[in-house]
Amino acid sequence: MRICFVANADSVHTQRWLKYFVDNGHDVHVITHSDKVLEGTTIHRVTNIGMLNYIAGILKTSKFIKKIKPDIVHAHYVSRYGVYAALANFHPLVITAWGSDVLIEPKKFKILRPLIKLALEKADMLTCDGENTTKKAMIKLGANPQKIRIVYFGVDTEKFRPGKNDKNLLESLSISDSQIVISLRDFKPVYNIGTLIKSMPLILKHTPNVKFIIAGKGPEEDSLKKLAKSLGILNSVRFVGWIPSDRLPRYLASSDIYVSTSLSDSGLAASTAEAMACELPVVITDTGDNRRWVEDGKNGFIVPVKDPKSLAEKIIYLLENEDVRTRFGKASRKIIEEKLNYRKEMEKVEKLYEGLVKG
Repeated sequence: MRICFVANADSVHTQRWLKYFVDNGHDVHVITHSDKVLEGTTIHRVTNIGMLNYIAGILKTSKFIKKIKPDIVHAHYVSRYGVYAALANFHPLVITAWGSDVLIEPKKFKILRPLIKLALEKADMLTCDGENTTKKAMIKLGANPQKIRIVYFGVDTEKFRPGKNDKNLLESLSISDSQIVISLRDFKPVYNIGTLIKSMPLILKHTPNVKFIIAGKGPEEDSLKKLAKSLGILNSVRFVGWIPSDRLPRYLASSDIYVSTSLSDSGLAASTAEAMACELPVVITDTGDNRRWVEDGKNGFIVPVKDPKSLAEKIIYLLENEDVRTRFGKASRKIIEEKLNYRKEMEKVEKLYEGLVKG
């Protein structure tokens, strides 16, 4: 098939979808604002800043699709690329909601709401990875429930698997002899990294030798570093910046506990799923579909949002109980292998495409 994706090529999630279809011999085109070069794909660039460029993006997307003549168009992220593709009036059209595009932006940006509703209406098929969050939000915005399919981003379980500590990595961070707690969410308000930092003095009081790897990027980076300094725990934290996907397994294999303090998730966050695939015990907040994947006290812990004390208690318990960490990790790996396998999810998408193309 000739498949045209309309999506952010900077996102690792987009890149993984594209790689699967390139590797399986499809002719893959990408309409994107990104300057990323993606092997095996043909890139068509639009601008993506400001309302005038939003309008230009709509016009350019329509022009590119007419030139490409694809068998199917698949747009990712409703409020931007989904609108671009919907207004090109090409069919069959698949649109994937990522979460914030239907959960937050229709309320935050009133001008986008009718465009989002229009995109959902025009799509021949809609996908998302959140049964209790994103799917419900799309239906509330007027989407036809019969059009919606649950497709998980999934985890490459060959790439993300249990491994040994990377001694060179730990030495480079000066944390070779410590237990490690890792966070991989970006420095944006929705991911609420401040709650993790506020829990650190409580954790360090009980386990002084623990170290925290805080990976990510975003507008709150400076304020989070200042918060850590003001609490007197900066020496116990390693702000390592954004970690490329190919290096993530090294960091996860070298850690003891994964934490996510997000205020809102769609389905299970990709980084949480990857940590589970690497057999890390997880401590995550009670948002989105998290309880569908993590049973509290069975393969991880669920804690209230914005609750540093509860977060600290669960982390301390896991730090002090290696057998529980091991049991939680193995249970999580089994769940990911059985229900969130990346390749199985992409095979599902491929069959959905074929059905739409055949009419």
